Order: sequence, then C-alpha cells, then structure tokens
Amino acid sequence: MKNNARWAFLSLLYVGNIKKAPGTFGTLASLPFALPILFFSQESLFLCALLVGVIATKQIDIFEQNGGAHDDKSIVIDELVGMWVALSFLDPHELLDKSFFWLCGGIFVSFLLFRIFDIFKPSFIGKIDREVKGGFGVIGDDALAGLVAGICAKFFIFGALLLESHFAS
Repeated sequence: MKNNARWAFLSLLYVGNIKKAPGTFGTLASLPFALPILFFSQESLFLCALLVGVIATKQIDIFEQNGGAHDDKSIVIDELVGMWVALSFLDPHELLDKSFFWLCGGIFVSFLLFRIFDIFKPSFIGKIDREVKGGFGVIGDDALAGLVAGICAKFFIFGALLLESHFAS
C-alpha cells in the first residue's frame, strides 16, 4: 500500500506520521523549504506550490487507488501547498526593510490564517473538501485556504503598516 518514496513525499518527510496535530506540524515543516524560495521571488514560490500541488494530486490518486484512505491525516503535502500559496502574497524584502519583527509577524499571520481557514473550512473551502474526491479534493481545499489566507494576511499587514506610519508621524 505505501511506496516509501511516495510516502516520504506525501507525509512531508514523515512529519505527517506525528500523531497529534499532523497538519499543524506539516505546515510548520513547510516553512524552511519555503523561505529561501520566497526570498528569491514570490512568483517562484507560487509556481513551486502549483508544481508540488500537481505532483501531489497524482501521487494521492495513486495512494488512494492502492487502498489508502481518502484525505489520510498523515498526508500533509497539502499543507505545504496551502502554506506556500499563502506565503507567496508576502513581500519579504519590504517587511525586512521595516524590521525582522515585521517579517516574522507576516509569516506568523500567514501561518495562523492558513491554519484557521484549513481547520474550519468556511464557504467554498469546505465545499471542495466535502464534494471533490481524490487528490484534487485533498490539495484543492488547502490551496484555496492558502489563497484566502494570503489575501487576508496581505490586507492585515497593509493595515498594520498604515497604522504604524500614522502613529509614527
């Protein structure tokens, strides 16, 4: 049922095997892979998320066809895809120009919002999770949660920067 290379990929180097909160740990584990790409360019991180998402969709389909459970909790590659989509909305250079604190805050807000949208699955995110089967359903809800989280984080950070500039003057 489990091909070792496939399972290492789908469980994000076995992070998904952690029994408590594998999705949260998978999201955290995605950060060290994301940040170098993000500092190279936001667009590259977004495109890498799409590429990993396409590969993961196919690998999840194979996993499920070989008897694996749909949306197995140990599969956390979908968290990587969603988190990378959310982070691709951050401009790390702009935030780092403000301070290291702003960069860390932006990453934290993106992480928090992604986890909230991924766990509670409001609106279309939940609809994809409930109605779309196979790898596309597993990856799709997290990719959409990442998109919504990234947009919300961008507005949140923009508002925080406006407030800071208002009170600094």
